[in-house]
Amino acid sequence: MELLIQLVVFLLLLGVGLSFGRAAERRHLHSLLQREASLRDVLVFNERRLPADQAFRDATLVVGSVVIAEDYFKRIAASLRSFFGGRLTSYESLMDRGRREAILRMKEEARRRGATMVLNVRIETASLSEEGGTMFSAEFIAYGTALVPA
Repeated sequence: MELLIQLVVFLLLLGVGLSFGRAAERRHLHSLLQREASLRDVLVFNERRLPADQAFRDATLVVGSVVIAEDYFKRIAASLRSFFGGRLTSYESLMDRGRREAILRMKEEARRRGATMVLNVRIETASLSEEGGTMFSAEFIAYGTALVPA
């Protein structure tokens, strides 16, 4: 009987965690969409060369970084998926949100400096999980050269 109660409590907590985790992820995705729309005018390229047809008065390094950690539901879902094999879609979503957030933060810094485009954009990713640690977290850094028009 006690084992059954513990199982019910575990499943209940797992369900609550799943609900709150999904709600937080939906809020973050909604925020990303809104901010991406508002920053659409700041162009981002991975090209190294300046556009020949435009003049710029300033070029400066801009950086955007974020650390995103998994939630317990993602960890359990990924553990089950890795046991049976296949794509870890819960982590794919986490990685996508991290990259998008880092790029948005870089674009926000570029706009604060008056830039209209960012060239030579690079994205770096690093795992912050400790050896043998139970939780996964990753840092995303987007950086590039912001160009302020003349």
